[in-house]
Amino acid sequence: MIEYENLGRANSPFFREYFKALKKAIKGGWYILGNEVSSFEKEFASYIGTSQCVGVASGLDALILAIDALDLPKNSEIIVPSNTYIATIISIIRCGHIPILVEPDIRTYNIDPLKIEEKITSKTKAIIVVHLYGKACEMDPILHICNKYNLRLIEDCAQAHGAMYKNKKVGTFGIGCFSFYPTKNLGALGDAGAITTNDEILANKLRALRNYGSFKKYYNEYVGYNSRLDELQASLLRIKLRDLDKINNHKRRLAKIYHENLSDKFIKPVVHPDFFDVYHIYNIRHPERDKLKDYLLKNGVKTEIHYPCPPHKQKAMELYLTGDYPISSEIHETTLSLPISYFHKEKDILTVCKILNKF
Repeated sequence: MIEYENLGRANSPFFREYFKALKKAIKGGWYILGNEVSSFEKEFASYIGTSQCVGVASGLDALILAIDALDLPKNSEIIVPSNTYIATIISIIRCGHIPILVEPDIRTYNIDPLKIEEKITSKTKAIIVVHLYGKACEMDPILHICNKYNLRLIEDCAQAHGAMYKNKKVGTFGIGCFSFYPTKNLGALGDAGAITTNDEILANKLRALRNYGSFKKYYNEYVGYNSRLDELQASLLRIKLRDLDKINNHKRRLAKIYHENLSDKFIKPVVHPDFFDVYHIYNIRHPERDKLKDYLLKNGVKTEIHYPCPPHKQKAMELYLTGDYPISSEIHETTLSLPISYFHKEKDILTVCKILNKF
């Protein structure tokens, strides 16, 4: 059986260093916002290419704190892609704002810049772009729109650690929000997240917001949160960050095998020189997706669906989202995620291709 993911196997190259780092952190006796967190923040900011990084408890919290820190007027409209993972939309609602869905480009699965302006109103205050599956959004026209309408830009980089648009890493165009959920290319061994920015004033506010709104212990400037990157997780992330480019390049090699060996009866991810893709997910599309998934399982290949239900059809969103989003629906009905983990070998991917091409 070729597994879709096995986090024990994917992390096994780091175990020896993990155990040493955990032992050091535990013996150090400082478990909240200590040296491991501050060191990781500096190292991750340097990797991404920003001056500031603020570690938080999760990717969802990164989005919530980023929106909150902007102090937008209550019930502001925030543009967001219609096919994103629901966390992006939850963050908008939790901050008291209104998500405005914009359809994606059917080729890239990222927000379609040509469809954004028609959704802008006097209440629109921000855009959240989502670099889905590890592919950066087309940022030039999006930045032009933000400048034209004076909109704040937040990047949901949860699936795109190290991804680039025109040789510039995601998380540097606006306020970058990262998840280090265990399955990510840079994954912790639990929940973790971070926010990147070049705005030092904003970063300091975020540091207070994540810690009950406090700069100084027992004195609170804001109505904040308890959303701190865990010291132990930070110690592990520091180790894995050193090999992130190696992880990304490994996944890019596996993706190249899919590109070159899969039949054209499957819709494969689009490749373009302006985009450096890191393939958190390698998805294909097929009109008989569910039959294809069953066929692969019967033939020893496990797959996943990212995601089976679009946000506007979720029960939780009944009071918040209205309208039809046919492009999003088409993606959710036909997409299938293939194995592409750090532990997979090239021969595994060639086997998957061989089985797929017989469907």
